[in-house]
Amino acid sequence: YSAPTGKGAVMNVVFDFVPVWTLILGAGIFFYVLLDGFDLGVGMLYGLAPDVGTRNVVMNSIAPIWDGNETWLVLGGAGLLAASPLAYSVVLSALYLPLAFMLVGLIFRGVAFEFRFKTEGAQRRVWDWSFALGSTVATFCQGLVLGGFIQGINVSGGQFAGGSFEWLAPFPI
Repeated sequence: YSAPTGKGAVMNVVFDFVPVWTLILGAGIFFYVLLDGFDLGVGMLYGLAPDVGTRNVVMNSIAPIWDGNETWLVLGGAGLLAASPLAYSVVLSALYLPLAFMLVGLIFRGVAFEFRFKTEGAQRRVWDWSFALGSTVATFCQGLVLGGFIQGINVSGGQFAGGSFEWLAPFPI
């Protein structure tokens, strides 16, 4: 800050929000990976459960924390938009398709999670497999997003300059 002296002096205080937003986004990503990573892992292994009793135990192990986990994902997206709209627009433009497929997988597994408890017999098995499939799709797409981000995003003039399938490369896959 600068503090001029004299009568009528105005003190200008400049606060750098970059470290604050870095901590907020970092915490959001950390908690999402930690908490929803557990849910996604359980979901992917869910199809391997041998019987209904085991599947009920597995599903009940994630039920208490189920609804809160996607909150961290929303915090990350909204935080990135608030902290850096330019970075948000470039990343979203570059990775739109895998992010959209990831959200479809997350929605699919959320629907399967809720409907599974309301059905019996063959319908329950359909929702069981839907939960496992949605978890696998969401996890794979998160890997594509991370791989595409690490691979690099082609930017020119502050805008995404690549193609729609630039993320579809050997490294992200």
